[in-house]
Amino acid sequence: VQLQASGGGLVQAGGSLRLSCAASGRTSSRDVMAWFRQAPGKEREFVLAIPRSRITTYYADSVKGRFTGSRDNAKNTLYLQMNSLKPEDTAVYYCAASTSIITSNIRNKNGYALWGQGTLVTVSS
Repeated sequence: VQLQASGGGLVQAGGSLRLSCAASGRTSSRDVMAWFRQAPGKEREFVLAIPRSRITTYYADSVKGRFTGSRDNAKNTLYLQMNSLKPEDTAVYYCAASTSIITSNIRNKNGYALWGQGTLVTVSS
């Protein structure tokens, strides 16, 4: 399975962007897909995660209320709708997937074995 992220770009503060992550190849019925981000000089941090069931979406506190995650299982695609963007949201955004991660570990980047190449989001003030 490969992940391909797209949709990054330059946007002014307060603006919106929508990222997509398409998974190709054979996927699992138990997979979790997630977004992480990494700002220059910082650790990669959790943004959100959605299990295939889509019953619950897990969000980082820093994006709750501004970002919305969704996934289309028929298309094997994960989306990230980002609204009210702030300069501190500037980062490379990575999608990730795991077939074995447990809920208590869903925010831990080390639980994800599969990663996309990243897409840069730049928010200007």
